[in-house]
Amino acid sequence: MKKLFIILPFLTLLLNSCFWQEEVKRESITKGWSPKTFFAQAKEQASLGSTDKAIKLFERLQAAYPSSKYALQSKLEIAYTLYKSKDYDQAIDRLNSYIKLYPEHLSTPYAYYLRGIASQDKSHSFLDDYLTDNAQRDINSVRDAFNYYLALIDKFPQTKYAEKAKTRLITLRNILSRHELFVAIYYTKIGANIAAINRTKFIIEKYPNTPSIPAALHLMARNYDTISANILAKDARRVLKNSYPLYTPHYSLEN
Repeated sequence: MKKLFIILPFLTLLLNSCFWQEEVKRESITKGWSPKTFFAQAKEQASLGSTDKAIKLFERLQAAYPSSKYALQSKLEIAYTLYKSKDYDQAIDRLNSYIKLYPEHLSTPYAYYLRGIASQDKSHSFLDDYLTDNAQRDINSVRDAFNYYLALIDKFPQTKYAEKAKTRLITLRNILSRHELFVAIYYTKIGANIAAINRTKFIIEKYPNTPSIPAALHLMARNYDTISANILAKDARRVLKNSYPLYTPHYSLEN
């Protein structure tokens, strides 16, 4: 019993010492800031374009207050900050980690949606609105975005982000079908007529109701003409005339 009386004060002293050291450590990390203040400071740095400073503050917030709601939100804020600074790959990596860690959290649908946007914007150039077409570039990130949105709609169909994703899928389907059309045009130019026909068939089957369908039908007929498949060429033109009577070719086979 005497030993217990001796040990208890020692244990109390030891625990108090550990607690004090933890508080000193936390004080050195937080500068005395509350989680809310920390979060606000990090957001301010992000709004000023100071990406590295913002991320460091968000990470220090997580280290100092790991159980706070701000710590969880800061994970998404880091991903968004990386996205805004056009560091799309890192943003997607952070979002993948978030989705894995919090698969059912209320904020997870947003993580899915932001992941899709980051992948979609990765393939975009500001010149696409004036001179270029991202359908003519590597579209792996477009395919990724398409699949990310499908995953969101499948996992969280009743959320507002699923509705937004459905709208974005229309744009992405148009890009993907247009990419296939450019490939078919290329095959036509080099005389790979069967390959060109197969690509136009793929467009019609995979991406119905997209703006590339009439051009695909027209291109299909031209390639059938080249290999003397006259009946098939006639059938393609009949479908084109019945479905798109006002269509005029807008693509070129000139190099």
